[in-house]
Parts: sequence; C-alpha cells; structure tokens
Amino acid sequence: MSQQGLSFFRVFSAWFAPRVVEAAPQFSAQTVKLAVISEGLNAWPLYVAKEKKLFEKEGINVEVTLTGSSVMQLEQLTAGGFDIGFQQSDHVVRGVEQGSDLFIFMAQGQAPDLSLVVAPGIKTFADLKGRDIAVDGARTGYALLLRKLLVDNGLKDGDFTFREFGGSRERFDALKQGAAFASLLNPPFDRNLFAAGFGSLGTIKDFFPAYPGAIAAARRSWAQRHERELIAFIRAFNAGYAWLQDPGHKAEAIRILPGRLGIEPEAAVKAFDRLARQPRPEISPEGLRQVIDVVWEAEGYKPPKGAPEKYLDLSYLKKASQ
Repeated sequence: MSQQGLSFFRVFSAWFAPRVVEAAPQFSAQTVKLAVISEGLNAWPLYVAKEKKLFEKEGINVEVTLTGSSVMQLEQLTAGGFDIGFQQSDHVVRGVEQGSDLFIFMAQGQAPDLSLVVAPGIKTFADLKGRDIAVDGARTGYALLLRKLLVDNGLKDGDFTFREFGGSRERFDALKQGAAFASLLNPPFDRNLFAAGFGSLGTIKDFFPAYPGAIAAARRSWAQRHERELIAFIRAFNAGYAWLQDPGHKAEAIRILPGRLGIEPEAAVKAFDRLARQPRPEISPEGLRQVIDVVWEAEGYKPPKGAPEKYLDLSYLKKASQ
C-alpha cells in the first residue's frame, strides 16, 4: 500500500487492537485482517466478539482497520491488503464486474434505517437543487440508491452535486460544519443531527424496503486457502450476535458499545431492544437481484446481467452453522 493510501487508514487502537492469543490445540492462531468502513450499531456483534474473545476461542486473531472509505477499502480488499471487508453488496457486484474474485459470504447487518438527513431549511427534495450532498463514494454503496431517490422525486443529474467525504462520521461532520446540505446517515449520527435542528426527507426503508443491508465479503482465492479461518470468523461473529440477543446481557452490551459512537444511554437501550427482537441478518438471491439491477442501471453495463451466484456463496455460512 502506498504512503498516500496509508493516510486513509486508521487502525483502531483501543477496542480493536490486535491481540496475540494462545493457539487452539490443533491449529496455530492465524490473523484475519478485517476492514470496516465506519463504526455503527451494525458493528455491535463485532465489538462483542472482540470484548468476549470469541475469535480467540475459535483459534484466530482478528485485526480490524477502520478505513473511512469504501473506495479505498474495495481496492485494498481486492488487492489482498485485507482478507474480509464489511461493506455494501453493490461494491462486490461492481468489483466482480471489473475483474475481482470477491464474493459475499454472509449478511453482516440488517438493512439500516438510513435517514436522508437535511440541513435546517430544507423541506422538500426540490430544495436540494443546486446543493452539495455528502456521500461516501459517488458511485458506490447507498449513493446509488440516493441518486435514484432524488431522480424519482423530480431532480435530474446536474441539479445536485455528490461530494465524497467518507464514512458516517465524516459525513456527519460535513453536515454539522455546513459543508453539505444532505446525506444518508445511520444511527446515532442521524439522531444527533435531528437533536441539533436538522430534518429528514425519509429513510431508505421507506423508499426501498427490500434492499439488503451490509454484507461481509472476501476473495474466493483467499477463502479457498483459508476455509478454516473463514468458518471460524463466521462462527465467532454469529456468537457475538447471539450473545447480544440474550436480554440478560443488556447492561453489559450497552457498556461494550464504544463511547466513540456518541450514543446517549437511552438510545443505546432502544437499540439493544430492537436488536434483541430481530433475527440474524440474511441476504437472499432475490434481494441481491435488486442490487444488481441498481448497479447495471448506474454503470450502464451491457447485458446479460450476472446471476446472484456470481457474487454470492453462502456455503461457508452453512458450514459454520453445522
């Protein structure tokens, strides 16, 4: 990775510091390099797995890097700088169409109820004409859905400008500092802006209820060589999710949630209660077809469209559940 590329990466120094642990009896502990674009409630099972040493119990070390950029993360995941990435499914579809061997091996989180947060004074979609809108990458992730949403509500390409700021924290800062007038944001960032007088034009769930949430991806070549590590990773992450769904863990779970999210205790309690009621996130071929359709429309790829199995392989998830 170049020095310029390295400047985009921040390794978690406290919650996600790599640990050397005692190896499982039959294996030496292998390090799995995980990339995360931004922090949020979807990463709660990861926080738990690190805190409760669930990865170590499966015989692996997990080294987590907060990248702050979906574009940079996709490049490095494809090139081998990371083994696993938490991101959006359209990243994988696009990457595969550009020649990578990435694939989705499990859903990482529920489709987030992302709010289209707007600056005070913005009341309608028409008010966004001529405005800068903060996105992670202009042609990645939920920016594709946001562009479709804006066009469906009367705006045209050229009526607005997508400015790339990075992850949720960076987009939150952009709105708060007046550098942008709108952005899709997840909790708790959206709630914090609402409390400061910002508004909302709706949520992704309002407009695209069946669209899948964040996923976990890896390279097929890496997964084939490291099947044991990948299955161990899935088991530990699932164990973290199952731990969170136990009401008896509520107080400890809220303590584990990092203070860096800036989430109020009352909001953390509500988030836990919602998560405890939800099933384990899933991704289906039907849901992925929606993503494929959006990517094809945005990129102008020539037919035929790829089938879901071109980008999706849930066999490792199945093995981890056995």
